[in-house]
Amino acid sequence: MSTPTDINSLFQAVQSSGALSTASMQALTIADIGAMIQAGLGTPVDDVTASEAVLVTMMPDDSGSIRFAGNAQVVRDGHNLVLDALQHSHQRDSILAHTRFLNGHVLFPYCPIMQTVRLDQHNYDPALGTPLYDQTVVLLGTVLAKAQEFADNGVPVRTVTLIITDGADEHSRRATAQTVATLARDMRQAETHIVAAMGIEDGSTDFRRVFREMGIEDQWILTPGNDVSQIRRAFQVFSQSAVRASQSAAHFGQAVLGGFGAP
Repeated sequence: MSTPTDINSLFQAVQSSGALSTASMQALTIADIGAMIQAGLGTPVDDVTASEAVLVTMMPDDSGSIRFAGNAQVVRDGHNLVLDALQHSHQRDSILAHTRFLNGHVLFPYCPIMQTVRLDQHNYDPALGTPLYDQTVVLLGTVLAKAQEFADNGVPVRTVTLIITDGADEHSRRATAQTVATLARDMRQAETHIVAAMGIEDGSTDFRRVFREMGIEDQWILTPGNDVSQIRRAFQVFSQSAVRASQSAAHFGQAVLGGFGAP
């Protein structure tokens, strides 16, 4: 496994390729987030035999409001639905997945899709806060670092990431929406990353505005109501897009342009 000092080397390589701005580099090389990024890197690239890699990354909200709204089980089911869809796809041998909760706990680092961990009542009991900006920076940093590991080994890589929340940021200490937006824009310009977000209705938050301020494009924003069937449907839409994006570079390009509405 990489050492923490290797993470900065990975980001320097991304920056040298022209895919990371100085502002993004500064956000990602804060000393105390290196270990958090490290915790998500998981399976060494040398252990992956596929000729290309697709990284699917999810960050479920584990704040107390999810539980209070009665949505813990549908989030578990939705996360597992995405894993199931990817495990049954023809491209499963090239897919690595990683799930990190909104408050930083790593459910599993990047690993082959068949080795992932399902959410259940024992490992997902939402009861914490909403450090949305801080943890999105860590999440996107982990995606970038893992993608660069593959690039350094000559393996083409595409990434699909989903951020899930039922509230606006309340507990971030380092990052702002602009910090996230700088990273998201850099990733979008590389044309090998999709960053999507799901905002579960809380009665007051304008999630489209929140996610736009974080640099996420409209076509990659889902805003289900606070209703089990709508939330489940939103996860199904994401799973279909993730499977489609994993099929080939051409399918990925169509998905990038079309968002959740891509054919």
